[in-house]
Amino acid sequence: MTPERRANLNRLLNPRHIAFVGGRDAEVAIKEADRRGFLGDIWAVNPKRDTLGGYPCYRNLADLPETPDAVFLAVPAPAAVEAVRELAAMGAGGVVCYTAGFREAGDIGVELERQLIEATGDMALIGPNCYGMINYLDRAALWPFAHGGTCPGWGAAIITQSGMLSSDITMAQRSLPLTHMISGGNQSVLTIEDFVDHLADHPAVRAIGIHIEGLRDVRAFEAACLKALDRGVPVVALKTGSSKIGASLTVSHTGSLSGADDLHNALFDRCGVIRVKNPSELLETLKFLCVAGAPKGNRVAGFTCSGGGATMLADHAETIGLNFPSFDQAARAELAALLPPIATVSNPLDYTTPIWGQPAITGPVFGRAMALAEADVTLLVQDYPAEGLDESKVYYLNDAKAFTEVARGQGIPAAICATLPENIDAETRDALVAAGVAPMQGIDETLNAIRAATRWSAMRRRIVEAKPAPLLPARPSGALHMIDEAAGKARLRELGLPVPEGRLVSGNDVVAAAEHLGFPVVLKMIGPHLAHKTEAGAVAVGLTDADAVQTGLETMRRTVHAHNPEAVTDSFLVEAMAPKPAAELILSIRSDPQFGMALTLGSGGILTELVGDSTTLLLPAGAAEIETALRRLKVARLLDGYRGSKAVDIGLLANEIADFAVAVITHVSEIAEVEINPLFVTFEGCLAVDVLLHEWRLSEAVG
Repeated sequence: MTPERRANLNRLLNPRHIAFVGGRDAEVAIKEADRRGFLGDIWAVNPKRDTLGGYPCYRNLADLPETPDAVFLAVPAPAAVEAVRELAAMGAGGVVCYTAGFREAGDIGVELERQLIEATGDMALIGPNCYGMINYLDRAALWPFAHGGTCPGWGAAIITQSGMLSSDITMAQRSLPLTHMISGGNQSVLTIEDFVDHLADHPAVRAIGIHIEGLRDVRAFEAACLKALDRGVPVVALKTGSSKIGASLTVSHTGSLSGADDLHNALFDRCGVIRVKNPSELLETLKFLCVAGAPKGNRVAGFTCSGGGATMLADHAETIGLNFPSFDQAARAELAALLPPIATVSNPLDYTTPIWGQPAITGPVFGRAMALAEADVTLLVQDYPAEGLDESKVYYLNDAKAFTEVARGQGIPAAICATLPENIDAETRDALVAAGVAPMQGIDETLNAIRAATRWSAMRRRIVEAKPAPLLPARPSGALHMIDEAAGKARLRELGLPVPEGRLVSGNDVVAAAEHLGFPVVLKMIGPHLAHKTEAGAVAVGLTDADAVQTGLETMRRTVHAHNPEAVTDSFLVEAMAPKPAAELILSIRSDPQFGMALTLGSGGILTELVGDSTTLLLPAGAAEIETALRRLKVARLLDGYRGSKAVDIGLLANEIADFAVAVITHVSEIAEVEINPLFVTFEGCLAVDVLLHEWRLSEAVG
């Protein structure tokens, strides 16, 4: 974003005056600006009407009293292009282009959108094909539908690619404080990355929520989110849609393990973005972060007035790895002295109904339990009575007040959570927000939000300390060429990764090669149609003498012919058989046209697709990041020494993989993808037993 466009985006988001251009849709938008309480000038532009939304109409843009800071544009697509061109010449700040009929409408629309981009110049433009922008802080709205949402002077900024979702969020009954709502539409000029970068600087923005269907510029997104992280502004993402790796690489196992969705996960983890699964989780996570703040750790003190509620907290917390630390014997005795005899001291703590609503008793219980648990965050479960049945509400409020005062005194983030989302009324929610306690709706949503907030704090510490290097440049896809396993292993050896000793020979020489290497050996047929040899019957292992090698050769020829006659060759790789490893991994490094270089690690061998145990990192990545990724895998239990077996040095393994990744990166103009499956992990290091390697075709190499 140029400095001129950045300044114009500020004008668009914080306008002194707004011009509304169009008919019925512009009229609705004028009424929404009035209802939002916009204090600046509103100008209506329509050559065929005298008034629009109660305002006198100017016939043309040129008739406006001065150049507008912001324009809401709702005219047909060809006219919208001409209007944008005129506004750019006038020096307008920015445009919300509500108009549809651009890229989403086919070839004619694609050309119109190209013209729109060209016409925009240095202006800020949201859209086209979008709902627009609401600035809750400054009461500015360029929005064509009735909308809700409130702002106490701070809160969350939300950016969506879906207009309807953005509208739905403004109507949500969850008391999420909002500062901005931006519906990006086609993002032809301004993108999610631009908005995150801009809003991260705003002192009233405590968190940023984004709905992503797809990213335009991965590197700009990374930079914007790292900027927000540095400023202490959490970014929470709802990513919808997933896809597989491009068809050009689907011959590899990696395509089934790690698609575009995993690459997004790797990107989010790299730049400290919290990912959520659905809109409710998005809003609850943002609410917790904005109102309560991010905890420093994951130790939670939980309170209920029901044994069932305590159990529900404990059950879900265990599944997501949230820590409700138990009390030691001395702490249990101290708390038991404060509780009725029927109470069982635990965390989460059911403090029981005999003391319910008596803050002189519940307050000390809350305070001591928080302190004894050394809590980083605290949670009270309360389902408030419905309107008209609220004679007992005062007791809930008594405990809520005592809980709030104690949490504030101990300086830890706090939330009050309704078991059922609807069981906390708007008046109570708003009072809790004002008190700095997050009014949360739904037990699972609440615990997920707390877990996400604690994870964000940990990610921030890790990323700030590690200072990761920027992502590698993305490379366009090109034509690929698969080299055979023998050539692939020679390439691995050049890149510094050990491979079994072997010889490439014709069928007549396999026995002599085996005798030279020493038994037992592995025999593999090599050819362009044998990417997956096991499925074709093109591999024989554990051959212990010459007769076994000869028999294996003859059987292999018959089996491969039955599988695919065109796959049969007279080229064979004979290798010394590697000893049994401590574990088998799959290791893949590939070039993605959007994300750059990606490293995938997972359980290898027969477990690759059976277990689906994998994790993906974007490169460059250091040994520490790779070690963390390895320890996330299920196969890490084998590496750590399962059932008393010797443990592998995972740190050493991570260093070997990191060195190999650097070597592949230096040859990125030649190597498109390298997949090693299995990679034998031994106590001395690792050994690439099988490899599938794609190179860029020289005639169409990209660089």
